[in-house]
Amino acid sequence: MAYITCNIKPYIQPFERVLALQELEALAGGSIEPLNGDNLTATTFAVSSTNDISKLQASLTYWHSIGEAENSLTEQVQREATQQIARSALYDTFSRDDVSDLISSSLPTSRSLRYATHGLHEYRGKFFPQLVRSLLNIGKVRDQATILDPMCGSGTTLVEACLGGHHSHGLDLNPLSVFISRVKCEALQLNPVLLSRSYRTLETTVLSPVQPQRLGRFASLADQDQTYLARWLSQETIVELDHIYASIDSVPMEFRDFYRVTLSNILRRVSWQKDDDLRVRKEKQLLPFRAVTNLFLENALRSAKTVGAFLTRWEHQTQGTYRVHEADARLAAGAFPGLVGQVDMVITSPPYATALPYIDTDRLSLVYLGLLPRQHHRLRDTLMIGNREITLGTREEYWRLYQEQASLLPSDTQSLIDRIDCLNKAASVGFRRKNLSAVLSKYFFDMRATIQQAFDMLRPKGTLFLVVGNNRTTAGQQSIEIRTAEHLMQIALGLGFKWISDTSMDMLVSRDIFRRNAVPSERILRIEKP
Repeated sequence: MAYITCNIKPYIQPFERVLALQELEALAGGSIEPLNGDNLTATTFAVSSTNDISKLQASLTYWHSIGEAENSLTEQVQREATQQIARSALYDTFSRDDVSDLISSSLPTSRSLRYATHGLHEYRGKFFPQLVRSLLNIGKVRDQATILDPMCGSGTTLVEACLGGHHSHGLDLNPLSVFISRVKCEALQLNPVLLSRSYRTLETTVLSPVQPQRLGRFASLADQDQTYLARWLSQETIVELDHIYASIDSVPMEFRDFYRVTLSNILRRVSWQKDDDLRVRKEKQLLPFRAVTNLFLENALRSAKTVGAFLTRWEHQTQGTYRVHEADARLAAGAFPGLVGQVDMVITSPPYATALPYIDTDRLSLVYLGLLPRQHHRLRDTLMIGNREITLGTREEYWRLYQEQASLLPSDTQSLIDRIDCLNKAASVGFRRKNLSAVLSKYFFDMRATIQQAFDMLRPKGTLFLVVGNNRTTAGQQSIEIRTAEHLMQIALGLGFKWISDTSMDMLVSRDIFRRNAVPSERILRIEKP
């Protein structure tokens, strides 16, 4: 058996090095030996492999190059390089030769998380795309596998599954999440030359004088939605947004949602919502003339360049399929009845035990794009797993359910809930603190239902990867650690899953607008259906 030299990326995090060795072992099928240090420090490894070099180059995630030849760069490094090319190169239409020539001079020296369509829209709690790809490798997923993410968020799992040639399926209760996920997958099929032309057409139209007779988006919304948006957007901003929205109709149909996602991506920044605050807090700002237009064009050009450079390099690569539904993870089998017992792998990152206010965070986009009228936001919030905004009556209902069905949860989970309830009852705490034990019980019941659905959807020996965040809370003046990963693992084992591995992640500081709300620790749980 021949030995192949593999060079690991020099800028990855410790947990990614662990995943790098796991994926190399899974794909190579042979022994791995560090050549210039140990497993924690070496940059070069030798591996005995049953696969050829080209297979490893095409598949590995956390590796820079495979083999000694001049064309030894991994496909993943080249993918990330297209993001660097888009940042630096002039753009009209990238040719395939342009991109190929620029890759070697644009190799990333730090994490590149927004290649392909991954950077189209900021999203809190977003997966690292490299993490998803490495998990597909580590799980030894077969060619053209069926992949499910029942809480798909902005579609990172779906995009990576499509790029891997798999059949991806996603669910989410947030209509904006479904819209972004669908558009990010659709955009992988766009023609890069026509994408460039569409941007030039859009730019010309957006920069043309405003035509009042074309400003109909805001007026087309329900009166209640107009009233709500007028509380968060200045009249001048509304006019600019309407002009941009109308201008998007000047491009061919297949590109319109691509630019509507770009428009959604700037809405918070041009509103009076405090940009880095997840709560609904107003901070009025006076924007300069054409600030909205300029910000939109800047984002649209960056997106077109990034996606265009990527598609030019891999335009003819066979990609997988995708389906995305607005549906509940607790009812996944009902959304995809034909997939029961057929899914090869589930990769998902569930909300945290005290979840982010997803609907409130996205409310401006949901209303302006007509995805969910404002009057329906509160009801949709109540359906979201981990929702913490509840009434007194809802709290009492959740607590009654817990008292009746507590035995369905692991004893450690019951102890956590009971301890928090006891501490808060013994102290003078506010309404939200009093709700915490009931909210936590509902969260773990909901996650139990979600994990049960994943079990039912998976084929025998199918794999579930859960990327789970732990967090802390305060009860009765005491700091309480919520070890969500451990609780969910116990729940999964109780439902019949088999434990495979548990990997700790060193969390990085998020670069998006929600970085102040990042969860301090996460774990990757790998479990298997027997």
